Amino acid sequence: MDADVVRVLVVGLQNFLNLYSVILLIRVLLTWFQGAGWAQQGISALSPITDPYLNVFRSLIPPLGGLDISPMLAFFALSFLGQFLVRLVGGLLYSLV
Repeated sequence: MDADVVRVLVVGLQNFLNLYSVILLIRVLLTWFQGAGWAQQGISALSPITDPYLNVFRSLIPPLGGLDISPMLAFFALSFLGQFLVRLVGGLLYSLV
């Protein structure tokens, strides 16, 4: 496998995880404005993309006194997973070059 192909795959994985992080951040920020109609439309559009991932953390730690800390855990896990996967995939693919 060519080194350029490996680089494209690793950068593509990084870009996907960064894009998902931005979508997740927008979803979390929109929940602060739930009363606004425009926010509800955004939440409705992003919920199918983000809720399956957030529900994993919501099942582990339920909201505490009305405060949902699952997004913080989700961001931490996504960051950790992203760094781990990029290094793992990059290392494995570079070893094949």
